[in-house]
Amino acid sequence: MLFLAATIDSAMMLDATIFLGAAVILIPLAKRFGIATVLGYLFTGLLLGPSFLKVASNPNDLLHFSEFGVVLLLFIIGLELQPSRLWALRHAIFVLGGLQVTITGVVLMLIAWHFFHIRLSHSFVIGFGLALSSTAFVLQLLSEKKQLSTTHGQQAFTILLFQDIAVIPLLAALPFLSGAQEQKYDWIYFAKVVSIFAGMVFVSRFVVRPFFKFVASSKATELLTAAALFIVLGVSLLMNYIGLSMALGAFLTGVLLADSEYRHELEANIEPFKGLLLGLFFMSVGMLTNVKLIAAKPLLIIGGAALLMFIKFVLITLIARATGNKTESSIRLGVTLAQGGEFAFVLFSVATAQHLLTREQQNILNLIVTVSMALTPLAFLLLEKIGDPLFAKAKPDQEYDKIPNNEHAVVIAGFGRVGQIIGRVLRMHNIEFTAIEKSANQVDFVRKFGNQVYYGNPKNPDILRAAGVAKAKVFILAIGDIELSQTVASYVVRNYPHLTILARAKNREHYYRLREAGVKYIWRETYLSSLDMSREILEVLGTPPQTARKTVQMFRDYDDGLIERQRAIYDDEAQLIASAQSAIRELESLFDSDMTTAKKESQKESQREKEKDLDRKSS
Repeated sequence: MLFLAATIDSAMMLDATIFLGAAVILIPLAKRFGIATVLGYLFTGLLLGPSFLKVASNPNDLLHFSEFGVVLLLFIIGLELQPSRLWALRHAIFVLGGLQVTITGVVLMLIAWHFFHIRLSHSFVIGFGLALSSTAFVLQLLSEKKQLSTTHGQQAFTILLFQDIAVIPLLAALPFLSGAQEQKYDWIYFAKVVSIFAGMVFVSRFVVRPFFKFVASSKATELLTAAALFIVLGVSLLMNYIGLSMALGAFLTGVLLADSEYRHELEANIEPFKGLLLGLFFMSVGMLTNVKLIAAKPLLIIGGAALLMFIKFVLITLIARATGNKTESSIRLGVTLAQGGEFAFVLFSVATAQHLLTREQQNILNLIVTVSMALTPLAFLLLEKIGDPLFAKAKPDQEYDKIPNNEHAVVIAGFGRVGQIIGRVLRMHNIEFTAIEKSANQVDFVRKFGNQVYYGNPKNPDILRAAGVAKAKVFILAIGDIELSQTVASYVVRNYPHLTILARAKNREHYYRLREAGVKYIWRETYLSSLDMSREILEVLGTPPQTARKTVQMFRDYDDGLIERQRAIYDDEAQLIASAQSAIRELESLFDSDMTTAKKESQKESQREKEKDLDRKSS
């Protein structure tokens, strides 16, 4: 992590340029074949590294430089976490994270000591180094798969945060394990740490915010980017100076600035740098992979990586299950954190310098960690292909509700946002209705608020008959799923022609599908609110209310006609585009004509008023 001290010479700049150019070409190809972005970066680095094309002249320097991407990643994550939210997560961080690091570290240490006959102090370094997972890999993969907000995503984050914190005492313990006489971590050192953190809190509240306000007043947007990088770099250097994790320092800085009014500005300015540097980081990890050593000892390295992932998967799954998680989220968490992490490289490097590991042991351990990283996207893919279908089958099917024979005049199919509003309005007029909803979770949720809704799939004819469609007068189709909505509409139109069907459409495609099914009365869910908002905007900008209403009504009348004209060609993209372009020109012409007419009427009205004034004066 001492990358900032390294000289950025022309050779390293050339390497970075080549790597970025290769990434621009190879990563989109990898994505096209369904390969995860992280794995694509790894393979790119492997291809360009010493093992194959030998493009890079200084891979270690590039790795140190690109590690700043991890620092920026933690800073941006910190910006998303307000101190109150972080405090709320304290139990998960220290209980779940503490159990994971402690149990996994001890088990791996005992395996290294018992089976490989490595000294206990050395086994401690190996066990706890391999217990750490990859913050960069995990967060990038979870972000790509939009799983950061899931249960296992949030718990993975808390465990990773604890791991970053745990690096500090692990590094502090190495001199003691090696028998070094120097006492670097004394009470004075910890007093410095506490003072620096207290200073960060003070500076973030009383210095940084006025500083950003001052920079923002210059109206030079590039200065905000410079200020954001200055703060992250400054804190990172300070953390490195006192021997703490720069990533942890950047994270805490982000947390302290999470309440700032400039949070979104900071995130937007830092994001591009973070993405580029993380890409370089993953490529440099791939570049440092020694294929020759793997070929020489495949069983030890590849087998070691697979064994590491299996052990961590089992332990993390059991820990998560023991702390109250469901089986599915526990398994997902185990897969997510099964690999080794980038902080292991740092720990093993320091341990080698302290003579706790040999150079050969360090190289082998680094390769095991690297291979486990490379296998992580494949583990995710395996979970999606095998795990997801099994989880779906394992979920017990909830029996549909028995619907009483109420014979209400209104039946509502779909009780989400639209269905609930309609139901509330009907209830205001004491109009009874029967509501059916296919999502058990949604049914449970709306029942908490006193809503009477039955769990059942409106696609099922028995459910519809039980809901009383045969005796009903109005059928409200408020289903958001386009396929399901069309299926239900077709069935009801065909079998219950006496019903008046009022349907909700998500978009124009949904509208066309419902019209094909035979539904006459359809409301596009965002259409009317958009028109009303447009009218309000015109009035705010100074347009007379009458003119604003007339303009919106003209647009509505025209669009209602247009959507019917385009119904025959909605599945022909070329014709639809041509029709839309023609419609824009036609609508503009209508507005121009209307404005011309309005001006003439206004002029005539003004002339009449002048004549009246003259008549009054003459009389």
